Amino acid sequence: MGVLSNRINRDSLRPGDHIYSWRKAYIYAHHGIYVGEDMVIHFTRGQGQEVGTGTVVDILLQSSTLNPRNGLCPNCTYEDNSHGVVSSCLDCFLAGGSLYRFEYSVTPAFFLAKARGGTCTCADSDPFDIVIHRATHLLNSGFGCYDIFKNNCEDFAIYCKTGLITVDDRSIGQSGQAISFLAAAFSSPWRLATRNAFTVTAAAIGSIGVYCASRYAADVGRRRDVMKISVEDLTAKLAASSI
Repeated sequence: MGVLSNRINRDSLRPGDHIYSWRKAYIYAHHGIYVGEDMVIHFTRGQGQEVGTGTVVDILLQSSTLNPRNGLCPNCTYEDNSHGVVSSCLDCFLAGGSLYRFEYSVTPAFFLAKARGGTCTCADSDPFDIVIHRATHLLNSGFGCYDIFKNNCEDFAIYCKTGLITVDDRSIGQSGQAISFLAAAFSSPWRLATRNAFTVTAAAIGSIGVYCASRYAADVGRRRDVMKISVEDLTAKLAASSI
């Protein structure tokens, strides 16, 4: 575990690891669960969920589209992608990017030192066999409708690792990078800036504090609007909500 980077070698991968790879010039990362034998289960935009917004959000949405490196890969699931949860080989998951491991049970100081969201959490991970069970179950049952801010690939991986999920449909999901985007927008110093250099500097320092506090308060390991739910109960709830 490193403060500067969570990058790892393939040799250090363990079944049940939450892994990710940066997309689009390090703007957004795609997350999944490594289940062993060079395979990753992850959440993508399913068929029929390709919604264009005409904004920069479309770049982020494209980051979670299944994108095989060399045509149709025989090891990956492409045909049955209606619900978005897929199994891919590690190469297709990485799509030419580097491999990183998401960290759990980090200290508050370590969490705040990681200024960029979507790399770690204060929440504890469950044992690897439970993590793999959740991921495999969701591969067959789905994880609901993809939503960049409320139900994305990082939300999927965090749920598989912790069993925690938001209980209020109106709130943002568990995704650290989604929270960081919103915290950065909310704490932007430029909306407070004037031509006075001192005011700009003070606003920038204050905004950094707001950004860090917002990220920490919204971390899945700190939030009160999450609860632990079994994967069987979760899929039953998702099935009932789709009726």
